[in-house]
Amino acid sequence: MFNFFRPQPRHDEITPTEVQQRLARGDRLYLLDVREREEYVEAHIPDSVLIPLGQLSRKLSSIPKDATIIAICRSGNRSGVAADMLRRAGYGDVLNLRGGIIAWVRAGLPVVA
Repeated sequence: MFNFFRPQPRHDEITPTEVQQRLARGDRLYLLDVREREEYVEAHIPDSVLIPLGQLSRKLSSIPKDATIIAICRSGNRSGVAADMLRRAGYGDVLNLRGGIIAWVRAGLPVVA
């Protein structure tokens, strides 16, 4: 009844639970972590690929265009910038992980530490 008070994901965002469901379903996802190496080493999503935001424009050719790209950072801000950058570069299926790795951990989903 009062769901309008709860923030809803934007159309270009995906929740941690939705990512986990898509992974379990076998969807082709490219988990792109745009944090710095020190943050990534501390905790990251299994099978995610680290390309820090500052290096992203130089490494676009290493990112597949035939997968859904899930941009990941600490809280969702840097990954939102990365998602916008990827869309401008011609990547059509790009989603920002809402709440970043913080939300992922809070949801009790697995991380590599």
